[in-house]
Amino acid sequence: MSANEELTENTEHAKEPFDKKVAASMAIIAAALAVVSVFGQLFANEELLKQAKASDQWAYYQAKSIRRYESDIAKDLFGNQDGERSAQGVVKYAANMERYQKESEEVQQEARNLEHESEFKGRQALRMHIGEIFLEIGIVFASLAILAKRNEMWWASLASAAVGAAIALTIIWLH
Repeated sequence: MSANEELTENTEHAKEPFDKKVAASMAIIAAALAVVSVFGQLFANEELLKQAKASDQWAYYQAKSIRRYESDIAKDLFGNQDGERSAQGVVKYAANMERYQKESEEVQQEARNLEHESEFKGRQALRMHIGEIFLEIGIVFASLAILAKRNEMWWASLASAAVGAAIALTIIWLH
């Protein structure tokens, strides 16, 4: 069969009501797949960004802890000496220790919050990716329905797409 004859035959088949219904549902599933895919990637990127920020906060926490430890050593050194200058050093470094301790606790809390946000974005991304899988399977079943002219395949494609969309929408209820 020549390419022209095949094109004419496919055009005639596309005019059939079943093919039109399936093609329309494929277009809708493909649009949903595009949306879910974009959101899945956005959530995955946000997860990585929050993870990097949490890592930065933990490095900052370590820096504060090191400064607190150094102030502790300096306070001890000044405490072992006599004189007004050493007393001032003890007071100064004791104040630094308290400040670094307080700042460390705040930085630590921020790091933990960022870790929790990263985990949440990861769960959202996972839901979107699982939804993508079912939407893609829906497109495959719809293609098979057109080729096989089987109504059951079309219903399977719609069911798979509905499952994929439902899984993707469950991000609304994640906490």
